[in-house]
Amino acid sequence: MLCEMIKTPISVFLVLMHFYLSCQDIPNSFTLNSAIEWGMDYNKTIQKSNLELQKAYKEKWKTISIGLPQIRGNLSYQNYLEQPVSLIPAEFFGGTKGDYAEVVFGTEQTAIGFAEINQLLFDGTYIIGVQGLKHYIDTAKNVLEKSQIEIKKSIIIAYVNTLVAEENISVIERNLLALNKNLKEITAVYKNGFSEEEDLEQIKLTISKLRTQFKYAKESYKLSFDILKLLLGIELDQKLKLSDTLEYLTMKNLNYESIDNNYSNNIDIRLAENKVIEEKFLFRLEKAKGLPSLSAFLNGSYVGNSNEFTFTDKEQKWFGSSAFGLRLEVPIFSSFGRQAKSQKAKLSLQQAEKNLTEVKSKVYVEMRKAQNNFNLAKENYFTAIDNLKLAERIEKKNITKFFEGVSGSFQLTQAQQQLYQAQQSKIQSMRAVIIEKTNLENILNNKN
Repeated sequence: MLCEMIKTPISVFLVLMHFYLSCQDIPNSFTLNSAIEWGMDYNKTIQKSNLELQKAYKEKWKTISIGLPQIRGNLSYQNYLEQPVSLIPAEFFGGTKGDYAEVVFGTEQTAIGFAEINQLLFDGTYIIGVQGLKHYIDTAKNVLEKSQIEIKKSIIIAYVNTLVAEENISVIERNLLALNKNLKEITAVYKNGFSEEEDLEQIKLTISKLRTQFKYAKESYKLSFDILKLLLGIELDQKLKLSDTLEYLTMKNLNYESIDNNYSNNIDIRLAENKVIEEKFLFRLEKAKGLPSLSAFLNGSYVGNSNEFTFTDKEQKWFGSSAFGLRLEVPIFSSFGRQAKSQKAKLSLQQAEKNLTEVKSKVYVEMRKAQNNFNLAKENYFTAIDNLKLAERIEKKNITKFFEGVSGSFQLTQAQQQLYQAQQSKIQSMRAVIIEKTNLENILNNKN
């Protein structure tokens, strides 16, 4: 069956594509760094940005080629179905003055071969255009880098959200296990008449709430994982494992001192600087349009005439001609159109310069805000650890008091809710440390 299928070129192509896709080396597990590296290669948004960069390189050579020799040629064949008639004074042929003779010139069929080479010698707009090519490529690279920064952040968020959901599942499972154990003990106490029915109902209510949270956590885990797969350019049904833990990433991101606070490399600032340079070139370009342009040309042609189609015969006569010349185009008066365009370009340059100043100020404020948020996230993390330890001790004491009959189910439930809240606070504080560090690094465009 396979041998029959690959008999056609289309089938061969499809089979090769299937084998290629099947052999794509997708790792079974990803650290956060390896996920980012994979995303830089296979994320669809980055791939499209890479294509835009390639288009910029092609545009570069397209612009350069304008100033290089341009050669064109054409072949034409003409066969008169009815030849045109010209009127010539009859007196040229000895006829009466005032009369005209009908004359047919030329042959019925004509073949012409023509070639021409043009060379641009001077054009102010071309010079400005070539000077701006490096900047054009730099802008395309910065646009690609901005896409990479944004996708990297999205991958980190999706990766961390998946770990958070996974940690939530683990914590809720442990809580449910402990509650079910308590339920059995309280049920036994209740049957012996040493506990009220309200105590039993209270713990059942808590278990019910946790089961709902558990279901939500599982859905969140699946959704976060699917978002991560989409960002990595991986099929949703592909099985993956995340090898980094939430605890490890939190500890890794706590070191604030390693961050360079120089924000001049911020991608938005660099793009705003690109815009200023672009507007400068456009302003110069509009001014250059008032300069003359000079080009040279050299052409040649061969013409064959015949009443029959004999153009492929060796005996066919061909008559050649050639010419060399210069073309000078001088803008003289545009009814002030060029002046208006130059003034408009100058205003656009001023806008870009003001925008650059504004962007720098915004980035500075964003950096300070990000630093503050990261410091707060660190403090909240250490506070959450202390609060969790305290909540665990309180819950443990209330369990002991409850079974000793010193306190009721209300106090126990309150202590348990405090514990669950402290657990969530710790998990969210760990997430905040990682995300806020990422936000700060993105603003600084830290490469480490």
